[in-house]
Amino acid sequence: MAANDIDKGISQAPQGLDDMMEKITNMEPDLEIEIEDPEEVSIKMGGLEIELEKEDDDEDFNANIAEYLDESTLDELSSDLISAYEGDLSARRDWLDTYVEGLDLLGLKLEDRSEPWEGACNVYHPLMTETLVKFQSETMTETFPAAGPVKTQIIGKLTKEKEEAAQRVKEDMNYQLTQKMVEYRPEHERMLWGLGLAGNAFKKVYYDPNLERQVSMYIPAEDLVVPYGASSLETAERVTHVMRKTPNELRKLQVAGFYRDVDLGEPSHSLEEVEEKIAEKMGFNATTDNRFKILEMHVDLDLKGFEDVDKDGEETGIAIPYVVTIERGTGTVLSIRRNWNPDDKKMLKRQHFVHYGYIPGFGFYHFGLIHLIGAFAKSGTMILRQLVDAGTLSNLPGGFKARGLRIKGDETPIAPAEFRDVDVPSGTIRDNIMTLPYKEPSQVLNQLMNQIIEEGRRFASAADLKVSDMSANAPVGTTLAILERTLKVMSAVQSRIHNAMKQEFKLLKGIIADYTPDEYSYDPVEGERRAKRTDYDTTEVIPVSDPNAATMSQKVVQYQAVMQLAQANPNIYDMVELNKQMLEVLGVKNIDKLIPAGDEAKPTDPISENMNLLNGKPLKAFIYQDHEAHLQVHMAFKDDPMLAQIAGQSPRAAQINAALEAHIAEHLAYQYRKEMEEQLGVPLPAPDERLPEEVELEVSRLAAEAGAKLLRKNQAQIAQQQAQAEMQNPLTQIQMRELAIKERETEIKANKTAADIEMEKQRLEIEKQRIDSQERIAGANLGAKAVSEKNKLASEQLVQGTKLGIEAVQKNKEIQLKERKE
Repeated sequence: MAANDIDKGISQAPQGLDDMMEKITNMEPDLEIEIEDPEEVSIKMGGLEIELEKEDDDEDFNANIAEYLDESTLDELSSDLISAYEGDLSARRDWLDTYVEGLDLLGLKLEDRSEPWEGACNVYHPLMTETLVKFQSETMTETFPAAGPVKTQIIGKLTKEKEEAAQRVKEDMNYQLTQKMVEYRPEHERMLWGLGLAGNAFKKVYYDPNLERQVSMYIPAEDLVVPYGASSLETAERVTHVMRKTPNELRKLQVAGFYRDVDLGEPSHSLEEVEEKIAEKMGFNATTDNRFKILEMHVDLDLKGFEDVDKDGEETGIAIPYVVTIERGTGTVLSIRRNWNPDDKKMLKRQHFVHYGYIPGFGFYHFGLIHLIGAFAKSGTMILRQLVDAGTLSNLPGGFKARGLRIKGDETPIAPAEFRDVDVPSGTIRDNIMTLPYKEPSQVLNQLMNQIIEEGRRFASAADLKVSDMSANAPVGTTLAILERTLKVMSAVQSRIHNAMKQEFKLLKGIIADYTPDEYSYDPVEGERRAKRTDYDTTEVIPVSDPNAATMSQKVVQYQAVMQLAQANPNIYDMVELNKQMLEVLGVKNIDKLIPAGDEAKPTDPISENMNLLNGKPLKAFIYQDHEAHLQVHMAFKDDPMLAQIAGQSPRAAQINAALEAHIAEHLAYQYRKEMEEQLGVPLPAPDERLPEEVELEVSRLAAEAGAKLLRKNQAQIAQQQAQAEMQNPLTQIQMRELAIKERETEIKANKTAADIEMEKQRLEIEKQRIDSQERIAGANLGAKAVSEKNKLASEQLVQGTKLGIEAVQKNKEIQLKERKE
């Protein structure tokens, strides 16, 4: 392969490459090629060693590709792109003509009319200008408050470090937009004027090497050309920015190497028809322009020698994004640069423009006030001129006079209290003069004009809200509903502006993050100075405007509705944060000084807390405090009739009650936590601590049991308290006394009955004893009789026995005597 067959590259080839390639082709024996790293190639040839290193991709990536293309290729590319640009201009011709013709309705150019007569009324009805100025003023106030147009949103998990970083980014972005970027506010105001008028406005966001910072410049709708079929800037195949640069500005860019250093001659000094019309309508007499007209075209191209290739090195034929800059007069290509990020493998187009739209239509270009109420303003202007002309003719009528009638002196109008001599040819003056029958301005025509203008204002949502029609006692919800209905269209427009500003801030944030130093140029309120670059990586910036509320009054009414809800349910609202947001809406500065942060509040005793409550200072409970004691003091304070009477006369009575209820709820929550810990027997994790799943499950199971125990304990305590409270009730006490009396009576009756029963028992016992005694006496009598009879029988038996004994003895003696005798 010969060196001449190598395609021309972006960078200049190393010297001596031809000789080296020739030796490589001949494959000399002493040639050694070592490839240890794909980024570096080592070639050894005899005693010579050559190392080829890959050049810096960043330098090649940002190079001006036009420097490496031949003139014929550049001329062909320029011809094709200019032809496409002309076609894009033709496609939007009707929209542009309507816009140009509508500029007359602003009445910015004073002119003397000679039709239908010299000095006829030339006034324009201010409907268009009034609506435009009102839109610009309201939107500017909403999107660019005094504190700055940017607020932040944290990406991912919310931590204290991220909150501090977000606060620093917010302060830095607002500092950049309000202090360093001195052109931003004027450009933003011009953008809003162009947006309301034409329906389209564009911002170009880029890094300016001369200023060494980011810029965001307004581009009028007529200077940004997009194909008819495009739906957005992101998907458009071609976006052309028409720029005008003086010869000196262009030369600076050429010397800096941004544009090719070619001779462009003198500017064409010619203006296009549309440009001349716009200048004329705006009150300028412009026919020539001594600036170069530059076309910066963001387009997808398949450039020869710079084709897109796949992973195998084969050309894909896919057009990739470039920025091509062409001088319109000569068709010279000044630069061609890649338009994607170096580390983007997909080579997605980088966005430099932001599209602001008013009312979207069928195509890319939106409709503005000229398209929406231009006909109303034109009709109102025609009728207004007729009314003024009719009044002029009625006050200073014209007519016919006799040929011979002459006024001595000049023919100037007669001054008040002035009489002049006249020469009358015959008859009286009245007979020689006849005025035409001009009528006074028509009331019907005046009513018709008012109706047309009112319809135009209503259609453009520029009509003033009639506050007199609203009741002063109407609920906030009713007022909010009326505002919502009246401002519905403007709310939608504000929402589109909010979305576009979000895209603009995203581009600005990317540039700031890429070019910003590692530390802030000032001492931030929170955190260290050396945290700037990392802050932007974790924070998202969004507009401070609210897409759901078009005006401050609408926001205030919304917050008033929330305030009413918060007063009815103070336990579920963060009153401090709610009041802070309300002050932000009202544009109050130094809010942190007016309402100190809750985290900065110091723990105090319950008496001091009650004092702070009356003085309007914030309250905060701390986890380690004696919440039961605090609750007792606060409840006593709340139930004190004297304090309640005095505090109730304060205009802040509702706020005091709401703050007290919220603080009591805070202590109650901590007290509940303490009681749960007592039931568990172990301390719980910190309230805001993120727990692992297994720990959370275990705590939940234990808390279920502890909760049941605490419930039973509290139920018993409540039942006891209810019983004690019931005992203190006078009616209950009377009932209890009556019950005691009845019980006493019942007891007395019971005692009497018991005594009667006892007496009866005693009587019965006596009777029983008497009967028993009688029975004992009778028994004794019977016993005695039986004993007597028994004794008698025994006596008889004894006597009989004795007798028998005596007889036996006697007989025995007789026997003994007999025996003796024998």
